[in-house]
Amino acid sequence: MTITTVGLDADDTLWHNETIFRLTHKRFVELLSDFADETTLEARLAEVEKRNLRLYGYGVKGFTLSMVETAMELTDGAVSTRVIREILAVGREMLSEPVEPLPGVEGALHALSKRYRLVLITKGDLLHQEQKLAASGLGDLFQAVEIVSEKDADTYVRVFNRHGSGPEQAAMAGNSMRSDILPALAAGAYAALVPYPLIWAHEAADAPTGDPRFAELASIADLPAWVDGLNG
Repeated sequence: MTITTVGLDADDTLWHNETIFRLTHKRFVELLSDFADETTLEARLAEVEKRNLRLYGYGVKGFTLSMVETAMELTDGAVSTRVIREILAVGREMLSEPVEPLPGVEGALHALSKRYRLVLITKGDLLHQEQKLAASGLGDLFQAVEIVSEKDADTYVRVFNRHGSGPEQAAMAGNSMRSDILPALAAGAYAALVPYPLIWAHEAADAPTGDPRFAELASIADLPAWVDGLNG
């Protein structure tokens, strides 16, 4: 067995993302504090987000629309235009947040790119993800970029067949058990969890038990050595 291709997630694997969403959640709760408490607001927003995923997909724009819908529903349309404007403003701010690679990312990608084909595999809004990759300065290290609507086993089979020598000779790394690890393993690839301190509830899942193709790394800096180890 020889690993030829390494897939990498983007948000919260290469740069911060969930931290920005958490800060926006806090601002949303503050804006609607006259109508409901934090627990109620967070629960309703999560419900609306989940309902809208199939329509809006992942990313800031869908999240912003879900905040607006939640505000309208919770207040029965009584929310002020000022609050709606502020919700839209925080959504725009999220889209313009600076992008800086997380510690260890640049070194790990440079090392991997010397020996493997690197493929960025990420969910989210096409334009925003392209903008973040460009702003990160990491784009030249990837031989291919796939911005997908969902990460399931079929997605990984398709991507690793298109840009590599199949999932059996590929490894995927990311922070989401639900999106980066379990479906990659189901496709036949190896998978390494690179933990991030925060995880969106929608992306949480139990780790696989006893699968020799799975590893949990302390840091992305450990990824090159792990992949090299798979090749003996």
